[in-house]
Amino acid sequence: MSYARPLIAAAALLLATPSGAADWPDHEKLTREQVLAALANASPTAPADFYSRNLSGVDLSGIDFKGANLTAAVMNGANLAGANLSRCNLTVSFAEGANLANANLQGAMMFSMQLQGATLQAANLSGARLIGDLRRVNLEQAVLTKMDGAADMKNQSMGLMRANIVSASLKGADLSASDFSRADFSFSDLSGAKLAGTRLAGAELSGTNLRGANLAGADLRGAKLIDTDFTGADVTGADFTAATLRGVKGLDQSR
Repeated sequence: MSYARPLIAAAALLLATPSGAADWPDHEKLTREQVLAALANASPTAPADFYSRNLSGVDLSGIDFKGANLTAAVMNGANLAGANLSRCNLTVSFAEGANLANANLQGAMMFSMQLQGATLQAANLSGARLIGDLRRVNLEQAVLTKMDGAADMKNQSMGLMRANIVSASLKGADLSASDFSRADFSFSDLSGAKLAGTRLAGAELSGTNLRGANLAGADLRGAKLIDTDFTGADVTGADFTAATLRGVKGLDQSR
């Protein structure tokens, strides 16, 4: 999949902005009522356009965004619990510290999205394209099946663009049959997670808790596994070719 150069430039600009910035003078501030009004006038052929809008701190819970364009939108601290964001374009958007619990993000475009500290507990991200900052997110019991979370190898001029899911909680999450090649899960808790058939080639899993996880048939070729805990995990048929294994726990006792 290719991405327009203006969006890549926008990613560089947004990433250069302090994540804690409270003032977004170039982003028009909208209220919940204004969002609902825009969505009421939208149609399947002309979805609502919230490009570069400021929705920080707004209560957007339960809203059906009907595949809206949220490119470069700022939703830091917003309440999006139970919102329907399926098929929405969230490229280079901010949702740091946002509440996305039980949100529907199926098939969403989440390229270079900033989600640091957000809550996505029990959210559905099935089929989404995900690259961005997900440090310290809560993805417990979330559905991340058939996702494309692999690093973008076409835009190396900006450095390795990948899913940065460091120090996150993914207890009981379902990542089955997804591609997270070269993603960074360092120090995250994936205990009891489902990773059957998941591609984790070249992924960073050092210090990761995989106790009781299902990794049957997973692709771990070239993965970095330092001080990783596999106690009670199912690694039947998993491929560890060329993986870095050092200080690993419980792998000899795993299935």
